[in-house]
Amino acid sequence: MMKGIFAAAAIVALAAAPAFAQDTPDEIAPDSSHRPAPRDLCSDRPGLDTPACTVDPGRLQAEIGLGGWTLDRQADQRQDLIEAGDILLRYGVGATTEVRLGWTAYGHLRTRDRTTGTIDRVDGIGDVTIGLKQNLQHPAEGKTGLALALLPYATLPSGHRGIGAGDWSAGLIVPASYKISDAVSLELSPEIDAAANESGSGRHLAYGTAMGVQLHLSKTVRLTPELQFVRDRDPEQHATMSSAALSFDVQPEKMTQLDIQAVAGLNRNTPDVALSFGVAHKF
Repeated sequence: MMKGIFAAAAIVALAAAPAFAQDTPDEIAPDSSHRPAPRDLCSDRPGLDTPACTVDPGRLQAEIGLGGWTLDRQADQRQDLIEAGDILLRYGVGATTEVRLGWTAYGHLRTRDRTTGTIDRVDGIGDVTIGLKQNLQHPAEGKTGLALALLPYATLPSGHRGIGAGDWSAGLIVPASYKISDAVSLELSPEIDAAANESGSGRHLAYGTAMGVQLHLSKTVRLTPELQFVRDRDPEQHATMSSAALSFDVQPEKMTQLDIQAVAGLNRNTPDVALSFGVAHKF
């Protein structure tokens, strides 16, 4: 049932693309070689939201989380997760379509039992995620107004248990943004998932949304406060998770971005703190 929904969403996205996503002249202005000029850099990182933009056809964009730390304190244990090399590759295959490949190169999970003091450590690679983003309105997010996309994806269980989820999962994100001016944009990313069970076998329903406000402090500096709410219906325990995030990014060059992000859990079901930093570059 869930697989059928995600497959249908991908087909609808591709079928709807010609009707909705048309590049406007400012988005495809040619350079001196008569090749379309590259769109402004628009990256997934940092942030909890997913942008509606897609990468230009024939161009590759690499986004790498250089380092990250997540702290999750529960009544019976404390977990520290360190990740490095959280890679997302995005390649434009059409004016409004991109394919995506994500992978975490290294993860280290340390778990301390708060009663006995016993410490367990797990090291390994993470899962692989593949996806296709189809923009339906404003693929460059360069104009004021609404930008909209569909992003079906699947995660393959390539990671070590404890670092990876242990089973495949799939989901659909509907990235949307509304550019009020060159200085302010609103973001919304509702999502529905067939998420892997905590046990590492089987899947369950999870759904939620992220929302935020992008504040462009200058042409190269951006500040983004966000909120995220997720309802997870794992068979072992149903839970609602909520987070608040603040991210900051700067572009030292036109096609390069450096970023940092801090996330705070707002209830006991959510990890307490997550910090990360990374880089994005379009080739």
